[in-house]
Amino acid sequence: MTTDSGTREVRGTHETPGAGAPSEAETGTEAGTGTGTEGGSGTGTGARAGGTGRYEPLPGPSSRKAPGRAGGPGRVLARAAALTAGFTAVGALLGLVRDQLLARSFGAGGETDAFLVAWTVPEFAATLLIEDAMALVLVPAFARALARRSAAPAAGPDPVRALVRATLPRAALVTAGAAGLLVLAAPRVVPLLAPGLPESALAVDCTRSTATCVFSFALAGYASAALRAHGRYAAPAAIYVAYNAGIIAAVLLLGPAWGVRAAAAGVALGGAAMVLLQAPVLWRRLRAVADAPGAGAPGPVADGGTAVRALLVVLAPAIVFALTRQSQVLVERFLAAPLPAGAISHLNYAQKVAQLPMVLSLMLCTVSFPVVARALAAGDTAGAGRRAERDLLAAAALVTLGAAAVIAGAPGIVELLFQRGAFDPADTGATATVMRVYALGLLGQTLVGGLVRCYFSAARPLWYPAAAMAAGVALTAVAGAYGARSWGAPGIAAANALGITLTATLLLCGARRQSVPLSVRRLAGGLARLMAAGAVATAAGWASATGPAPLAVPLALAVTTAVFLAAALLLRAPAVTELAAFVPGLGGLPVVRPRGGRPAPAATRSVLPKARR
Repeated sequence: MTTDSGTREVRGTHETPGAGAPSEAETGTEAGTGTGTEGGSGTGTGARAGGTGRYEPLPGPSSRKAPGRAGGPGRVLARAAALTAGFTAVGALLGLVRDQLLARSFGAGGETDAFLVAWTVPEFAATLLIEDAMALVLVPAFARALARRSAAPAAGPDPVRALVRATLPRAALVTAGAAGLLVLAAPRVVPLLAPGLPESALAVDCTRSTATCVFSFALAGYASAALRAHGRYAAPAAIYVAYNAGIIAAVLLLGPAWGVRAAAAGVALGGAAMVLLQAPVLWRRLRAVADAPGAGAPGPVADGGTAVRALLVVLAPAIVFALTRQSQVLVERFLAAPLPAGAISHLNYAQKVAQLPMVLSLMLCTVSFPVVARALAAGDTAGAGRRAERDLLAAAALVTLGAAAVIAGAPGIVELLFQRGAFDPADTGATATVMRVYALGLLGQTLVGGLVRCYFSAARPLWYPAAAMAAGVALTAVAGAYGARSWGAPGIAAANALGITLTATLLLCGARRQSVPLSVRRLAGGLARLMAAGAVATAAGWASATGPAPLAVPLALAVTTAVFLAAALLLRAPAVTELAAFVPGLGGLPVVRPRGGRPAPAATRSVLPKARR
């Protein structure tokens, strides 16, 4: 609640102190150990000093701070971002090892195409159940439940436990049934996904194995959303480490006997590992609240039914958006199925490598999404907008640099990563061409991933993101049909980049009217500077990428990075100038600040460090 003096009191056992940021006791412990331990779970009462964004414990017998932790919410979020970035990097590295293993073992032919058609299921399920729909709805839902818990009497019903009891069993039942139906319907699903696929029987077998991830990914996505809302980032950030490790282990152990079916079995194994990794952490978290002195009951069943109905109302637009976004993959594989064998594989390998910069850049928005949602729950829309703007521009800077590096060094990158075993030089050339085209849409992919979190941070359902995504997919389908006939796989990749760029433009133009107020003019100006710097860096890196791949790739990456940073500083591009303040001799450069020229409150600052003055 907020008093007349402007000080927000936050009370409740095991509650994150305030809507603006995770507590140091919760996030700091996990970030420091990387194990998600429950020590210092943040019991007690806190208050936020008006205008400072820092939370201080109120006097009383229940107040307790985590020992040895210093600094405000900005440092806590920086630790959470570093933790997420670390696990994301390890997961991405294992993803590369997985793709290298698949390329070496099975090449880029008909068998690999069959597996990749079956891999459409986990790709679709990950988008729907882990990355988009489930997170976009459950993180704000848990944030509101946590806010209600802080305002409710200690002995009353616990809104968080009521939400879990009302939603988790139903979600598990529905997704388990969907997985079973997909196993039975695999012979009919495969021809719809890839008509004319030569190895359709093999694709059916693989689809029956990958169908299990509909259930496992739903449980993993639920646990990830709940843990992030509670300020726990280690276990959710590590799920793709477990997933890729499961696939790698299955291919190594079963590949010689099972062939590409071993990779499909690895998908099932990796999905189970995602759940097993997070379940103990979530269980300890919920039990800690249940066993706390004065903790209330979960709440009546009627409240749970109301929560489910309210959640479904909010869930519908997010589901439609996630399904529409992932249908880009369906369009690509549908259009590529009639092309010569290997086209689907070239698209897949190119996409996996090209999207690495996007995955790393979006971790900023992943960390800040619960913070934005909780700021909105507390009514701090201005702070949420400032925070979202800064992190969107920071993510855009990272992905623009990454896209420039991918375009400049694509042939050498593919050669170093994949050209061995059954993956020959012809596959390298085809994949590199597609990868360069895919990279043109990376900025659009990042903006869509970041902006949609702003749209879905509020409680009310929003259909505009789904409509914008549908327009982009329609453009992808029309342009892809023409591009596939004219240019093959590169034409399909170009259509993908064109469609996602349209969606990002629509979301950006509509951002000022949504729940998180964003300055479209400031964002567009910052993006224009970053794209100009990226274009200059791409040209310089491409010109330098000569000679053998082991030498050409590092040289191209170094030149691209140096030229991008120099051009961005000259153009005073956002995010880059903030980081430049920490480089000796560059601290005097002007820093692009949020609108109004005022520094953001600590609880809503970017995870970027504070510039020296």
